[in-house]
Amino acid sequence: MSELIAPAAVGYAEEHTSPLGGPVASAAAWTEDNTSSPGMMSGLAEARLLEALIVVGGARNVLEIGTFTGVGALTMAAALPEGGTVTTLEVNPDTAAAARRHIESSAHGSRVKLIVGDALESIAELEGPFDLVYIDAWKADYPAYYDAVMPKLAERGVIVADNLFRSGSALEATDPDEGTVGIRTFASRVQNDARVNNVLLTIGDGVMLAWRRPQGE
Repeated sequence: MSELIAPAAVGYAEEHTSPLGGPVASAAAWTEDNTSSPGMMSGLAEARLLEALIVVGGARNVLEIGTFTGVGALTMAAALPEGGTVTTLEVNPDTAAAARRHIESSAHGSRVKLIVGDALESIAELEGPFDLVYIDAWKADYPAYYDAVMPKLAERGVIVADNLFRSGSALEATDPDEGTVGIRTFASRVQNDARVNNVLLTIGDGVMLAWRRPQGE
């Protein structure tokens, strides 16, 4: 959660956002209790935003880059229509194993395809098109993820990228951290890409949405 937003506003927003339930809540609780970096999982606001985008857009084919323990993948899977699929990519075999357990315990687990390995190598093997792409993985590689998924984005698809504020460090142009540099490069690349329109939302740790620009705009 970004520290840039007043804690009272964050608390008020959470109080007025539907709480997680069922296997997703169980996965989130397990993550809080059993991982050293529970903040890496999709937050409540991000999870509900992803769900809303799938419901409103009618997404059927979703790609997630960065599974962690499966909270985001399960949230999106539950929102999909019958026949919909979330393909989720995770490089860490330990967190992938935890995610697989959570996925297999969910009634919507059959909608999730978990691939373990380097994300860029995995993306190259996927056909698409994807109605929604959620990026929440290695920050230094955000520009490369963007370049890899744009050709596979559906005509009315949307890219969602988390952690655009990077807890405030992304606002510092001179921060040398490779993850922060990657985030800033990604943000600039999207902003200057004539193929898309985009919006940076101030929820969580900053969420960027990008979608193909309508013809003639």
